[in-house]
Amino acid sequence: MVVKPHKFTEGIFEHVATQEKINFARHLSLTIKAGLPLFEGLKIIKGQIVSKTLKKVIDELIDDVNKGQFLSDALQRHRHLFGEFFINIIRIGEASGTLASNLLYLAEEMKKSKTLRGKIRSSMIYPVIILIATLAITSLLMFFVFPKILPVFASLNIKLPITTRIMIGSVNFLLANWLKLVIGIAVAVIGFRALIFLNGFRFILHRIAFFIPVLARLITHINMANFSRVTAVLLKSGVKIVEAVTITSKTFNNLVYRQELLAAAEEIRKGGQLGVYLSKRKKFFPPLLSGLITIGENTGNLEDNLFYLADYYGEEVDASLRNLTALIEPLLLLVMGLVVGFVALSIVTPIYSITQGIK
Repeated sequence: MVVKPHKFTEGIFEHVATQEKINFARHLSLTIKAGLPLFEGLKIIKGQIVSKTLKKVIDELIDDVNKGQFLSDALQRHRHLFGEFFINIIRIGEASGTLASNLLYLAEEMKKSKTLRGKIRSSMIYPVIILIATLAITSLLMFFVFPKILPVFASLNIKLPITTRIMIGSVNFLLANWLKLVIGIAVAVIGFRALIFLNGFRFILHRIAFFIPVLARLITHINMANFSRVTAVLLKSGVKIVEAVTITSKTFNNLVYRQELLAAAEEIRKGGQLGVYLSKRKKFFPPLLSGLITIGENTGNLEDNLFYLADYYGEEVDASLRNLTALIEPLLLLVMGLVVGFVALSIVTPIYSITQGIK
């Protein structure tokens, strides 16, 4: 089997939304169950697709399948869009004759992963709104209200409060150097985004996150839920544990966990047990996870235990998100109050001093 390379730009500019991939897997499963040939099912699905990228991909899949290729081999050309997990579940279904059920199961698991990511994003909406509101109010006071009052303060022969003097200095500095600051921030953002593409830099960031207590707990629970669910699905589909752990590692964005799972796969390849290895890495894998995996390996219930762990850590993610939100919200409100209060005090205090002097 020869996999045609995709263009470099395709990996950057092409994208297929998770929901589109879920629908693709679910609809293809239904057409196969109905007894339609694979290429006919793909043609029907293409007619229901809105995404231009996915339509183009399906056109190529139809062409490859008509030439006698397996669907998994045809998808390998588009692995930058679908990922190793998606392709391997389909490959296993083709080999075992359970493609329809594997596709349906794949859609359900992707839906669960999408729901988990949705919860994470939605929990951040309120803190982000507070942060934006703080910046907007502060900017309004500093750049529109304060500059109009500033000439009045300058014309009066009074000693201004320290808060007002700090504000005057800050506003003057920002007004005089705003272009340099904008360019500097833009360069910093672009530089940071460029560094993100370097695995070494990303690994350092991912490693540092484990030293932030509340964040480390959330990261651990998210990755344990993903690890348990993906590995369980692969094992249920008939993949050997070494391959399952290796494939699972490729689905991780967190480079620390990717490295740990690759090391675990190598340990299993040498004859070791997954649970035993994970029990030695308590910083990244909780004792509950390694303990239940060890029990599952010894009793033959590893798949069931992993599915239980996936549900358990999914619930823990909810709890961790609530705790993180409960911590962030009052801190942001406090910061908002202090910043806005400081700016307001800088404006009101000298006005009050002036009125007192008039009396």
